[in-house]
Amino acid sequence: MFKVLDGFLNRITMYRLVLYELSALLGAAMILGLFGVMSYTIFAILGSVAFLTAICLGTNVILARIYRVPANVESVYITALILALIITPPSSLYDPRYLALAFWAALWAVASKYFFALGKKHIFNPAAFAVALMSVTAVGAASWWVGTFAMLPFVAVGGGLIVRKIRRADLALAFLAAAFAVVIVSTLARGLNLIDSLWRTLVETPIIFFATVMLTEPLTTPPTRRWRLVYGAITGLMFAPQFHLGPMAFTPETALLTGNVFSYLVSPKWKLMLKLKEKTLVGPGTYDFSFTPDRPVTFKPGQYLEWTLPPAHADARGNRRYFTIASSPTEELIHLGVKFPERLSSFKRGLLDLKAGDVITAGSLAGDFTLPEDKSQKLVWIAGGIGITPFRSMTKYLLDRGEKRDVVLFYSCKTTPEFAYNDLFTQAASVGLKTICAVTDLATVPADWAGHRGFLDGPAIAANVPDYRERRFYLSGPHAMVSAFEATLAKLGVPRSQIKTDYFPGFA
Repeated sequence: MFKVLDGFLNRITMYRLVLYELSALLGAAMILGLFGVMSYTIFAILGSVAFLTAICLGTNVILARIYRVPANVESVYITALILALIITPPSSLYDPRYLALAFWAALWAVASKYFFALGKKHIFNPAAFAVALMSVTAVGAASWWVGTFAMLPFVAVGGGLIVRKIRRADLALAFLAAAFAVVIVSTLARGLNLIDSLWRTLVETPIIFFATVMLTEPLTTPPTRRWRLVYGAITGLMFAPQFHLGPMAFTPETALLTGNVFSYLVSPKWKLMLKLKEKTLVGPGTYDFSFTPDRPVTFKPGQYLEWTLPPAHADARGNRRYFTIASSPTEELIHLGVKFPERLSSFKRGLLDLKAGDVITAGSLAGDFTLPEDKSQKLVWIAGGIGITPFRSMTKYLLDRGEKRDVVLFYSCKTTPEFAYNDLFTQAASVGLKTICAVTDLATVPADWAGHRGFLDGPAIAANVPDYRERRFYLSGPHAMVSAFEATLAKLGVPRSQIKTDYFPGFA
């Protein structure tokens, strides 16, 4: 069951999944309204969605032209649908209070991405910022009507899919643990019924929607796991209805905005405009793109970026992807290694069609798939296909710095022409890198092939790395390959704590 589910999740990007989830929640609300379970009619919800979407789209088109940046339509739809789920639908076609609140909230939600952005990176969750501003200016307040008992099953299932897709269960759990801890302490201190308080928090607040949809937005989330846990805990403390800072009580939106400020302080502050210098064929259907950044870039070898193309003719996967940076921080150019299958998504078609001088944007630097600080730690890198890119980054970094490490690289491809960046790995023998290439299509193996023949397995790893129990393993490649090697290493007795996997939201 989980294999089928993961197969579905890996075929769509995170943003598209969020869009589907929000649409499904609104659809569920309309059905519940039809049967009288919810107090909002189908026409009220549809009208709210249409009005908010129109204002968001119109505002985005105008500001994108003024600021001369690509208009990301997908994120606009997400913002509009979130607002539709937290602003009470209109009671009539000409509900003046609704129209004022929805109009200004939609306008400011989109505008905040442009007006409150430093280094071309926005600071606040757009929907949270907008409804907080409306409350402060007395235009109106968000009801967060999605946080009801009737909607909870749909919110929990959809939110669970999002969290599984982006592997941010630790973030959501840190938030929930902190929020419920405040509820428990406050309830016990006042001598109230603990079960009742916990139940009311679960079914009468948007806590699950907040934890799985609002909190996990990549652009306002810290880049590393440690800071994500702190971010979740801080936001969870302030989200709890019982939490007060002096006389001040927090609403869901102000709790999130406070967390956003913390996230901004511990996150990279930039968004890049990258001009293509050249693209080089490094293997069958595999290209290395080299870009000139518009500013100096600081990152750790093995981290990834979110890359965005103009949204023209975007297919169901959208116009954004997460790719590991193939270059080292010691290089002036930013490299991106991409494998192009026979059937291309609109994103990969657009990427492949880029010409020298064309510009692509990138941001949301993140990732813990980086070299350990302890330089004496022995390592094993296992790469499949284009999963070699983070190891290309690490290897170039070690070479440029003359830093020796005890590393064994297993590099697996179907045929010999598919091996990319081999010259670099050959040079890296001088800094302690031992490379073992494996060809899986035995019919194509050259007679003089000195590497491994066939798929890598436990005995092959043990034979080539006798001290494997002392090493930390890094796995990068297709999701199925990474999962298979996790199982293989478990059978070898390698603890899960000694295994790192290269995964990022929207893996495709």
